[in-house]
Amino acid sequence: MPDALGPCPLDPGQMEATLRRLAADLVARMQPEEEVVLLGIRSRGLPLAERLAAILRRTTGAQVPVGALDITLYRDDLTEMVGSPIVRPTEIPFALKERTVVLVDDVLYTGRTVRAALDALLDHGRPRRVMLLVMADRSGRELPIQADFAGLQVDVPPGHRVAVRLKEIDGEDGVTVEAC
Repeated sequence: MPDALGPCPLDPGQMEATLRRLAADLVARMQPEEEVVLLGIRSRGLPLAERLAAILRRTTGAQVPVGALDITLYRDDLTEMVGSPIVRPTEIPFALKERTVVLVDDVLYTGRTVRAALDALLDHGRPRRVMLLVMADRSGRELPIQADFAGLQVDVPPGHRVAVRLKEIDGEDGVTVEAC
């Protein structure tokens, strides 16, 4: 595993507090009549979306539907990938029409993942509007894409990456900046 650069930007407790803040920010930006759904971009966006939905249920009583979006076949670097890409199912068990879709992902970096997610999303319907929520927003954009909600802003030196660890996938929660 790469070495972490300095202190951890988010430990498990801070990560939970950040998710609660993001949920509160989301509620503050929504209109009362707005129908909101969360779509987690596979793989780490899905557990984040599920956690946000649980927080919203506990704090507001709202039952916010959650779906999963796989973008593998929409990536612009698909032909450059070594081996066979792993395609996981997209699961959107609700209509998108007239709803606000909040795309949820772990890290916003170049913007290419979000571009692919938008392409994939539009193949499943036309929502009223789309917003982006990420745990970490780092420098290095290649496309004009920005997050509507970000857990933290991270300036990352060249040769480093932001790693979001989730207990559902990695057995632990945390956000670190690591050497590649």
